[in-house]
This record gives sequence, C-alpha cells and structure tokens, in this order.
Amino acid sequence: MNRNILRQAQQMQQRLAKVQEELEHETVEASAGGGVVTAVVSGKQQLQSIKIDPAAVDPQDVGMLEDLVLAAVNEAMDKAQQLAASRMGAITGGMNIPGLT
Repeated sequence: MNRNILRQAQQMQQRLAKVQEELEHETVEASAGGGVVTAVVSGKQQLQSIKIDPAAVDPQDVGMLEDLVLAAVNEAMDKAQQLAASRMGAITGGMNIPGLT
C-alpha cells in the first residue's frame, strides 16, 4: 500500500512540474482605461509587456497614466494567479500545497 501512495505522489509531482513548465509559456492580458493601457503577464506571474496608447500620454496628467498602468498590471497579475490556481487545483484536487502557485 505504501508503494502505491508513493507512486501516486511521484505521478502528481510529475504532473505538477509539467503544469508549472506550461505556465511559463502561457500569458494573460488585462487592460485599463478602455484599453489605453494593456499589461501582459505570464502564467508564472512575470510581467511580459506593457502597451500604452500614445493618446493616454498627457504630460499634464502623469498621475492618471500611472494609475492606469497599476490597474492593468494588477488585474493581469490576478488573472495569472487564477490561471495557475486553476491548473494546479485540477491536479491537486483543490489541496492547498504551499509554494506551488
């Protein structure tokens, strides 16, 4: 019986490693301000790119642009976390295993 549990744990570990590798190549995107600022984040929660519509660049209102960038990045990070959690949860059966996401 212990061998069976050990084998299952090893299989789960292999599946988790594969999912983590796949997440490195997946991206999520979020925008703010009606699409004037767009952030792209990998499934491993790394910021990949920021796109800013030139119309959003107003030297008189830099604060608004900063807020839009923050909003887009934060939303993209949230989406990346949700993506990772759903992929890992499919393997772990919803168990919260520290350090996986």
